Parts: sequence; structure tokens; C-alpha cells
Amino acid sequence: MHKKTRRIIVFTDLDGTLLNHRDYTFEEARPALARLKKEQIPLIACTSKTRREVEFLRDKLTNDDPFIVENGGGIFFPHDYQRFTIPEALGISVYKSIMLGVPYARIRRFIENIRPTIALEGFGDWGVSELMERTGLSLDAAILAKDREFTEPFLMHNQGQFEELSHAARNEGISITRGGRFLHFIGEGSDKGAAVNIVKSIFAANWKSHVISIGLGDSLNDVSMLRQVDIPVMIPHADGGYEDIALPGLIQAPLPGSRGWNTALTNILDTLYTKGDKHLKTMY
Repeated sequence: MHKKTRRIIVFTDLDGTLLNHRDYTFEEARPALARLKKEQIPLIACTSKTRREVEFLRDKLTNDDPFIVENGGGIFFPHDYQRFTIPEALGISVYKSIMLGVPYARIRRFIENIRPTIALEGFGDWGVSELMERTGLSLDAAILAKDREFTEPFLMHNQGQFEELSHAARNEGISITRGGRFLHFIGEGSDKGAAVNIVKSIFAANWKSHVISIGLGDSLNDVSMLRQVDIPVMIPHADGGYEDIALPGLIQAPLPGSRGWNTALTNILDTLYTKGDKHLKTMY
């Protein structure tokens, strides 16, 4: 691969992927993270987490690249990022942002309207203490997780009503996606894959270069992202099992969490720089 004609970007889910499922740490991914910085490869979080959660994590990672939040609900580019031109972006806070999701208040109204017939509860129904108990998040992290803009993670009391709930949500322009721990309400037409495609096109246009995209995820709500990247990677769950999906060229990381993330990404970069992308299918 010639770096002058092709450039790499990495999209990653966070929980259960870059971050370990149980303790939310990324310590075992530090070698690959350092390599991305050294080689100036953008690392773009593509997550169900909120903007404030990602901002907190980006500080810990010393990451200043764009990011995608709430399962594709919003895309955020730092102002003056590589002097990029970003069409149809809004100026919000310190970002140029592209909004794909529906406002959080609209989702909460739907929940209140449907609750008399379908029992469910989400982050907006739980206090910080209960959210900590249900997720294992720290106090500070739970506060950030409740500051939502586009989506609502939730639990159903009766899974047998899932189809009924999906139909009612679609009538309101809302979809349901499955994450590692929760179901998520999200605006119809906004998902991780749609957001990844937009980000890829912005990089390609501004770099004036072919972009090789790598994507890493661990759950069903990552599939739309993995379908849109050149090199998709599935991280196993903490028990070692993988999501049962069929995807051309899918690489299965050998280990869960940050350790598997580090190993898979290191091997992919080694292979790209020595043999080119067509050799990736023989890696595992």
C-alpha cells in the first residue's frame, strides 16, 4: 500500500470493543493507540454513548479526531479540523456538527404515549444511582450518560411485544436497534452506517485521496457500521462468543475487549503496510 495514494481511517465502537465490557478500561489497547497517533491515522469513535461521554473519553485518550454519537444520531468535527470543508454542518459549541437523529424530547414523548400499553423503561426514567447499578458506570460516567440528545437506551418488560413496539415506533419515525446491554430508540434512517458513510466522504473529499476504512465492533448495532467499511472486525463478547452475522471479509478478533482490539488492529496495519489490503482475508 502506498501511503501517498491511500490513507487510513479507523472507526471504533467503544463498550465491549475498545473499552472492556466489565471495567470500561482501554489499557491493553495502548500500543495500537500509540501507533495510530504516530502514523497520524484518525481514530473515530462510533458509539451509542452521548457526546459528553465521548468528550470525557477523548480527553483520556488525548484524541482530537471527529466522532459519532448515539448510534449515528450526530456527527461532530472539531472546528478547523485539518482545515476541512464540511458541507451542511451546523456550528454547535466547539464543533461543526451534522445531525441525523431525532430530538431526544420526541423520543421521550413517544415512550410516555406508548407506556400505558407496552411496559418499558429507559435512561430517562432512572436516577443516577439506578443507572449506575444497571450499567456498572461510575457516578461521573452515569451523569454524562443521562445527558442525551438523539436516542434512548431502554428495557422492555415483555419481549413478546417487540413487534408491536417496533410498528408503533416506525409510525413516529423512530427505529429500534439492539446494543450490547440495551435496546435503543433512534431516529429512522440514522444509524452508525449512515454516519460512517458521511464521514468517509468528508475525509475523501478533503484529503483528495482514496480512503481505506477499518471498523471494529462487537454487537448487532455495529453491523451497519461494519457493512460500510473496507475492513470489518468483530470483537468477541467477554465469554468469547461472536455475534452471528455473515459479512464478506469479516475478521474475527482473537480476544475480547481492548486486548482483542489491540491485536486485531496491529495485525491489520502490519498487513496493509507490508502486503496490501487484498491479503487481509488470510490473516485469521
